[in-house]
Amino acid sequence: MVARRGRRNGSAVARELDADNAPTAEMPAVGVNGSEPVRPKSIPEAAVARLAVYLRVLSAMAEQGATTVASEELSAAAGVNSAKLRKDLSYLGSYGTRGVGYEVRVLVGQIERTLGLTRQHKVAVVGIGNLGHALANYGGFPGRGFPVEALFDVDADLVGVPVGGIPVSHLDDIRKVCSERGISIGVIATPPTAAQSVCDRLVSGGVQCILNFAPVVLQVPEHIEVRKVDLAVELQILSFHVARRADDANGSHSVGNGMVVR
Repeated sequence: MVARRGRRNGSAVARELDADNAPTAEMPAVGVNGSEPVRPKSIPEAAVARLAVYLRVLSAMAEQGATTVASEELSAAAGVNSAKLRKDLSYLGSYGTRGVGYEVRVLVGQIERTLGLTRQHKVAVVGIGNLGHALANYGGFPGRGFPVEALFDVDADLVGVPVGGIPVSHLDDIRKVCSERGISIGVIATPPTAAQSVCDRLVSGGVQCILNFAPVVLQVPEHIEVRKVDLAVELQILSFHVARRADDANGSHSVGNGMVVR
């Protein structure tokens, strides 16, 4: 669902091979089994995304009482091959134990520290329409360290009304409220025409990262991280794969000029 990270992001789709060769900024150093922290490494963008998947799988395993997990078991549950998983975990300085695998609790802690999840990141949602309303009411955010602390809209019928237990504030108050409540992540769920203005207000209020659902390219300062979610683009990509499989089944394929070769 989420497009590639970008300072001034577009809707380009992440190509895994390219992303695996493109390092992010250095990640925090983490220790292994209580040892001294390993030196920080630059972790490729695609690997960071997979770490989040591993964390979700490992957390579910921990809830079920698992104490160790083999790389083959974890890779199968995460939908990646075991060699890629071992390489991803090596960025953390975690190599597992031959014949035993990885300690689930230790690995969860390493990934959480690497992803910066050892502290909470307060979230503001702007645009309380259908999507924004759903995001504001989603109970999974607080438990993962992303409590929704502020909501904004321009609709007079919504301002002051609690959604998910939080009163909706007016758009004009974004800077003041975000600054006072220490909001670090802003979620934009507005129409495209309002997205850039909302973005500017969030940045002025001290927001460091933006998750953008509006189908528009945001212009932001270099220090601001933007992630773009464009469901239409994702559906178009799925359409491409469906069409390609249908062509393969029919023994035909498209060439660059749009012609179909059989």
